[in-house]
Amino acid sequence: MRTLRAPLCLALLALLALPLPVPAQKYPEKSIRLVVAFPTGAPYLLALLMSEKLRDSLGQPVVPDFRAGAGGTIASELVAKAPSDGYTLLLTSATIVISPSLYPKLGYDPFRDFAPITQIATVPNVLIVHPSVPAKTLNELVKLAKAHPGKLNFGSGGLGSGSQLGSELFKTLTRINIVHVPYKGAALALQAMLGGEVDMVTSTVPATIPLVNAGKIRALAVMAPKRVAALPQVPTTAEAGMPELVVITWYGLFAPAGVKPEIIERLNAEVVKLMNAPETRSRLAQVELDAATSTPPEFAKFVRAESDKWARVIRDANIRVQQ
Repeated sequence: MRTLRAPLCLALLALLALPLPVPAQKYPEKSIRLVVAFPTGAPYLLALLMSEKLRDSLGQPVVPDFRAGAGGTIASELVAKAPSDGYTLLLTSATIVISPSLYPKLGYDPFRDFAPITQIATVPNVLIVHPSVPAKTLNELVKLAKAHPGKLNFGSGGLGSGSQLGSELFKTLTRINIVHVPYKGAALALQAMLGGEVDMVTSTVPATIPLVNAGKIRALAVMAPKRVAALPQVPTTAEAGMPELVVITWYGLFAPAGVKPEIIERLNAEVVKLMNAPETRSRLAQVELDAATSTPPEFAKFVRAESDKWARVIRDANIRVQQ
């Protein structure tokens, strides 16, 4: 009997000496830093909304950190270098995938350095013209431009801006010759149109609604698959026979690459629940924003498609921006 007890005791002692399994850490255990690439407009409103609502669902503060500059690249580079622990997130727009085609020496790679969490919201763009332009429809504008190559021009918020890329896509798809006139910001491009300096502009719907309703500009087409409630009389580009002419400004949430999948899933679940809540949708609708959510794989696929799309536009238009 003793000969059996000795080995048994030794085995028990060996088991007791093994390290106990460490309980999985509960996420989050501290405040989350939400780096926001733009300090005004939709990103600002979305950051405040997430800060207000996610605190309750996550049980920790979500603190916005507005890091504007260089077309969103400052914020992206900061988050790309942050620890992969889920406590630093990035709220940005399509600039995260557009900038690499404009600035070859960026300090981040949008696919290597980030983990997509979910799309958050979208806002469609609209192609507008000055009232002096005789075209009343998108197809009439194309015919006018082809009849007078190089005579019509379009304003934008600057080289590589979303407003330029939207108009360049229109130019490429229709094979028209129109001249680019860059300004230092989308607001200045709109002002230039109001003053008759430029013939057309691609702009977000919210920025154009009061001007269209006042008759100061003419909206020819919503650059999205469906019409918008705020401009019900304006047809879509698809209705004009140009379904590929889609220009939608989008906002999304990213984490640094390497964040644990369970953390990504938790963040995705909470943000999707927030954005799909009736109260959230109502608040966003007041500023012409549409809630738009996705799974991490869906968002990753969307981001890749956006990167490919705008890289082609930038290459075809030979857009070069000094870094």
